Amino acid sequence: MTGAKPERRHSFFPDFDTWFGREFPGLPGWRPATAAHAIPVEVTSGDDGVYTLRAELPGMDPDDIALTVDGDLLTVRAEHRESAGDKDHSEFRYGAFRRTVRLPDAIPADDVDASYADGILTVRVPMPAPDTRTARTIRVKRAADGEEDRS
Repeated sequence: MTGAKPERRHSFFPDFDTWFGREFPGLPGWRPATAAHAIPVEVTSGDDGVYTLRAELPGMDPDDIALTVDGDLLTVRAEHRESAGDKDHSEFRYGAFRRTVRLPDAIPADDVDASYADGILTVRVPMPAPDTRTARTIRVKRAADGEEDRS
């Protein structure tokens, strides 16, 4: 038969190669135990030069939240420990949480302000005014007698 489409056979066993690198079918949100959960964030910049990062971290103790600054990177880490009591059902997320946000300039570590209330971590970062100068003048000095040309 010319022009006929070949019959497609369906296997009872899915292609296992397609399972790796993504969630397992039927288990939405499945993650390896060692993976850190992403923290939902919201970043705004005001006219006053202050960047504000708000991170959703419900049910956390502020002592379990760590905030680090490295250059232009702001990293929030937290850990939510599961309570010891037996549960009939739980949809809470437990374990490590982490999120890193890159800001447009190096972060002045001394002036960063962080507070936690009602499940929201709020971090305020005053950013220096951007240097809008693009051209500058370089003074050329006269070489002293006996000084060689080092080119």
